[in-house]
Amino acid sequence: QVQLVESGGGLVQSGGSLRLSCMPTGFTAEYLDIGWFRQAPGKEREGVSCLSNRQGPAYYGDSVKGRFTIYRDNAKNTVYLQMNSLKPEDTAVYYCAAPLRSCGSWLAGSEFGSRDLDSPGQGTQVTVSA
Repeated sequence: QVQLVESGGGLVQSGGSLRLSCMPTGFTAEYLDIGWFRQAPGKEREGVSCLSNRQGPAYYGDSVKGRFTIYRDNAKNTVYLQMNSLKPEDTAVYYCAAPLRSCGSWLAGSEFGSRDLDSPGQGTQVTVSA
């Protein structure tokens, strides 16, 4: 089972930017579908973005389209989530995941954060102040 290590969360003001990193251990990122979901206090988990393996497409949740970009650096075996124009409502714990099903299907679904479905990482806190 793939293990994912996230980093890059923090505190930023509204309108600012952060970049999250996700590195799979023992696996090559290029051959995995890797995505991000988040969970804010008192809210359900929400799919954020997913990057398909190899040259496949990227997908984004409606709430982050045009502001977030997911991409992969094969040389560093890392997938990044560049978050721009951050809003207070983006405040959440962000989890990196490796969904077993296709990116598009995973992101459009409602199940996130299960070891059997997407092997989530430990999570990283993102806080956006108003």
